[in-house]
Amino acid sequence: MAGNRPRNDLCVLDRLEVGPVRLEPKRLTAPYRVVAKGREDATELIYRFEEEVFDPHDPSSQNLAAMLAAQVAVNYGLFSRTLVFRGPYDDVDRRFIAEMSENTAREIFVKKFLEPNPFLVGELDLKPPSGGEGFLRANLEFADGRSRGAKASWALWSTDRAKHAVLSSGGKDSLLTYGLLKEIGREVHPVFVNESGRHWFTALNGYRHLKAHDPNTARVWVNSDRVFSWMLRHMPFIRQDFADVRADEYPIRLWTVAVFLFGAVPLLHKRGIGRLLIGDEFDTTARASHAGIPHYDGLYDQSRYFDNAMSRFFLRKGWAISQFSILRPLSEMLIQKTLTERYPELQAQQVSCHATHKAGDRVLPCGKCEKCRRVVGMLVAVGADPARCGYTEAQVSRCLEDLARRGVHQEAPAARHLDHVLHEKGLVDLPASRRKKAQESPEILNLRFDRDRSLVDGIPLDLRRPVYSILLEHARGAVQRVGRRWREFDLIGSEAMSRPYPFEVGRSRGQDGRSKGEPDASGAQGPDYLWGELTWPEARERLRNVDVAILPVGSIEQHGPHLPLDTDAFDAQYLARKVAEACSHPRPLVLPLVPYGVSYHHEDFKGTISISNDTLSKMVYEIGTGAARNGVRKLVIINGHGGNSPALNDAAQRINQDTRIFVAVDTGETSDVDVEALVETPNDVHAGEIETSTALAVRPHLVRMDRARRDVPKFSSRYLDFTSKRGVSWHAFTSRISSDGVMGDPTKATAEKGEKIWRVTIAHLVALVEDVKNLTLEEIFQRRY
Repeated sequence: MAGNRPRNDLCVLDRLEVGPVRLEPKRLTAPYRVVAKGREDATELIYRFEEEVFDPHDPSSQNLAAMLAAQVAVNYGLFSRTLVFRGPYDDVDRRFIAEMSENTAREIFVKKFLEPNPFLVGELDLKPPSGGEGFLRANLEFADGRSRGAKASWALWSTDRAKHAVLSSGGKDSLLTYGLLKEIGREVHPVFVNESGRHWFTALNGYRHLKAHDPNTARVWVNSDRVFSWMLRHMPFIRQDFADVRADEYPIRLWTVAVFLFGAVPLLHKRGIGRLLIGDEFDTTARASHAGIPHYDGLYDQSRYFDNAMSRFFLRKGWAISQFSILRPLSEMLIQKTLTERYPELQAQQVSCHATHKAGDRVLPCGKCEKCRRVVGMLVAVGADPARCGYTEAQVSRCLEDLARRGVHQEAPAARHLDHVLHEKGLVDLPASRRKKAQESPEILNLRFDRDRSLVDGIPLDLRRPVYSILLEHARGAVQRVGRRWREFDLIGSEAMSRPYPFEVGRSRGQDGRSKGEPDASGAQGPDYLWGELTWPEARERLRNVDVAILPVGSIEQHGPHLPLDTDAFDAQYLARKVAEACSHPRPLVLPLVPYGVSYHHEDFKGTISISNDTLSKMVYEIGTGAARNGVRKLVIINGHGGNSPALNDAAQRINQDTRIFVAVDTGETSDVDVEALVETPNDVHAGEIETSTALAVRPHLVRMDRARRDVPKFSSRYLDFTSKRGVSWHAFTSRISSDGVMGDPTKATAEKGEKIWRVTIAHLVALVEDVKNLTLEEIFQRRY
């Protein structure tokens, strides 16, 4: 990841080195070392936990700790010639750090240098990148040291989606998230990851209250504030009295949520928590442009895009965690209104001020800052008493006076609506210029759904109805954006309520978090990635942005007396769609399923329809070359039936020979080792524990478990065992081996095993697709490391 990039006045550090981490069961310590102008300086980033979360000798713990240590450094790729990360980082980690460093460099360049920043001093020569250059100035070096110890192997974490962690801060968002989840009966773990300075004061009331009432409450201590301040002292363009400057923003950093989020991950692993919720609302997902530079308005790590990126990262790592916010459709005012009306005991703990002070055993707000005037304004606008969370009468008056004079930092419709409500109630005397702009914006007190900022299906299926139903009791209704207008719609009755959530696999869960036997959809419908549902102009546009396609190939054949004939076809198509859903944008295109396969060996059982190797090979060859003519340069064939492998490999070779594109065939090779570790049955090759489990996970209504019988084949030579690592490839009619078509033990199948198998398989294929998607054909064929 090295290169010669042009420098400017911001590139003041020769090197920033991170790690290697020193690891203890409850603590990690990561050296941070700066080299600038021939001088060296060092400090340490520390995370401390209240319970044992690491095994210092386990490579996977070492890998996780290294990722925690790296997050603070992501803020400094704009200022360093070289960033060195010392530790066991795998390829997924390296790509994540590189992508987030580039993104953060762009955000900081725009938000902290092109836009006004009270912390800057002196004149700076700012050179935006030109052409295809990125904003990241640093060369990234990974000195992984893996030769000194064992390498972490890929493993799927055992997590439970019935368990929910809430990244908690003591603010209204995390308090409301906690209250909603508790009310609908979920297991909730409030996790407070505090910075080392006064920021902990903002969390203290909420932490003490929840700690006294909920044994799942946890705290992680981190000294990131001190490291951030230490880094500022090495930057000559930052005024050195920065600690005395009263401002509502940080001098430099814009990658902060990840510092806390990664700090919570070891607890999620230890406790087996499958969902991580952050409390972000509608206006934290934004796209803007400044001086022709597109950016996320400094809010990327609070956006829906960040949630999706983290969920994909967790999926590729095998960490089995999904990240999201259940507050995305809400405005800040609607969050405040709902929290106040629904959970007054939680709202009493709210502190949204970073200049707090202690008074006895309580933390009280300053009553002077922008956050205070915003909170006070919203509370009185919705008819609540600010005294409940610590504001004095004098502070309320001052906040309202300041609000009338200076306004608040909110999305424009919310600020206008707040002005309108406060003015109508006679609570503020607005200047004439503001009075003209103050107007009611009804959408602010509605649940807002927008294709970019907040999707109905942006949260897991089992949470939608209970959460949205509660929120609708406090909102005026639900609206969705149509063009430039907001239109009312029936949220609970909408088709989107039943769409699958792309980052979790398996059956939906009931209000108790347990699996239900109802089938869910076999993949989200929509023109985003399904080739067959595009119009030709849509296909032309999509193929300008993506050159990866997935072709599912299955079979129609017997699967014992208990599974449907289309098992292989369904599984291939389901897998292809789930992989596409979980990939980053632009998603790969999914070609229509080829449902028939080479199944002559099952033809003694009725229902089997087989085609020849020649037919399948020719069909796939022509599909592949047709896709190549459309602009596809990377074709991944997902094979749902082992008997298809010779034909598909022949087709793949000929497609590559004639079109020179990349073609891969996966018949489970990317995940077989991990899948076999999840099941008990040897020689489980057809309609047994694996296939029955995966069917139970996604369409249990088609599984006749009362007909399932064990029939595990045993052969005279170990070289004939189908799952032996030394086994040879050989062929036989199934009826010669099994009287009912089963080769395995379906009686050991469970939906839980099936969900794990799907997660493993999807995760590996997502990793494969993401890898090839980000490479040119030259890099794939002639990669140099």
